[in-house]
Amino acid sequence: MIYLSRRSFLAAAALALAGCRPRSAGTTVGSKNFTEQLILGELLAQYLQPFSPRGISRRFYLAGTYICHQALLAGRIDMYVEYTGTALAAILKEKKVLSGHEEVFEFVKEQYARRFGLEVLPPLGFDNSFAIVMRGPDARRLAVQRLSQLAPVSPSLRMGVGYEFLERPDGYAGLVGKYGLNFAEAPRVMDLGLMYRALESKQVDLIAAANTDGLIAARDLVVLEDDAHYFPPYDAVVIARREVLQSSPSIAAALSRLSGHISAEDMRRMNYAVDGEKKDAAVVAHEFLERRNSFAAIRQLY
Repeated sequence: MIYLSRRSFLAAAALALAGCRPRSAGTTVGSKNFTEQLILGELLAQYLQPFSPRGISRRFYLAGTYICHQALLAGRIDMYVEYTGTALAAILKEKKVLSGHEEVFEFVKEQYARRFGLEVLPPLGFDNSFAIVMRGPDARRLAVQRLSQLAPVSPSLRMGVGYEFLERPDGYAGLVGKYGLNFAEAPRVMDLGLMYRALESKQVDLIAAANTDGLIAARDLVVLEDDAHYFPPYDAVVIARREVLQSSPSIAAALSRLSGHISAEDMRRMNYAVDGEKKDAAVVAHEFLERRNSFAAIRQLY
């Protein structure tokens, strides 16, 4: 299990940015440092290859939202997949209550264009909200199905979270305040890839995971319903540098046609193929693209 202090995390993040090699002349796709992001990064890179005559390069495993955002602003990457709720809370730090999918998307799109000169493309087709996950036997024993039922039993429970969830305004502090939670100890901060292992080995009793995690369906795990609607929508969107879309109309057109073509079930299957079946993310992305005849039709337009 990996525990990170705020100072060590920020130092590592700064080192990661400082150590970036000069970018290539082609289009650079970035990703954060967890399975879904790696798959989406590969999917974008492979999908856009025919539209980028100067080539596609990959800059994956960036430490998280803030690092990806700064890399985009600095021109180290040209695009990556973000989630509207994350953009709203972590980057824009918006305090106003916005709940509808369309409302959040339009606000994020307008603010990113105005404040950063970045383009937010229409959603890819799935919402990857945070999911508070428990072991199935524990949820049944404690008769807990909704987050509103968690408060009375929370003093006996331990929670595992990723670093971002601990720090972000739509994360841990707001969650425990909204639902009146008082856990047995401070949350254990760990690498996102280790949270399910920690849950299954009973090092923690619940984790802040993601709605599209493939391991949820593959294991006897329960997602507690966010019945007080604490989390905003987290629709997956491509965020791209305006210069790239303006200089490469074929890339802009291809990205617009990708919107709405990846469902939550598609994403769960791809995530499980990597996390559960141990397939390579590049292979999983390629198989998905090959299964979708619509993508082949898009390529024929250029």
